Amino acid sequence: MTSTTSSGYEGFTPEERAAMKDHAAEQKKAARRGSAEEKAAAAVRDVLAKIAEMNDTDRVMAERVHAVVTANAPGLAPKLWYGMPAYAQDGKVVCFFQSAEKFKSRYATLGFSDQAALDEGAMWAAGFALTEVTAEVEERIAALVKRAAG
Repeated sequence: MTSTTSSGYEGFTPEERAAMKDHAAEQKKAARRGSAEEKAAAAVRDVLAKIAEMNDTDRVMAERVHAVVTANAPGLAPKLWYGMPAYAQDGKVVCFFQSAEKFKSRYATLGFSDQAALDEGAMWAAGFALTEVTAEVEERIAALVKRAAG
């Protein structure tokens, strides 16, 4: 008996598969590192290196996001997460920057995980499209990451 219905599922996109491979490599690399201080310093270097690899538009925005997050939420530790710059508290990702180029999107994204303390009633934003990081956008990011970090 053959089925004529199609589930519509075509599997992961090449970009999604690449992100999963990045995540596996990040986990292996982190496991091989020594002390907590060495891990933290290496994680910062990894994040800055990943940002430096981005195309000009994404790189400029990621640099600004990194500066705003580290200045306004010093309790969040930079780390790579699925090949993206992310910021974690107690090892759990709170927020992340996703370049437009990574998933062939028309905008970059500042995203927040369920660990972020952004709850507001029955519905709240967990991701924000970024096309430019202006002074006004920096202020909004600062307020969000302060709140997200608790």
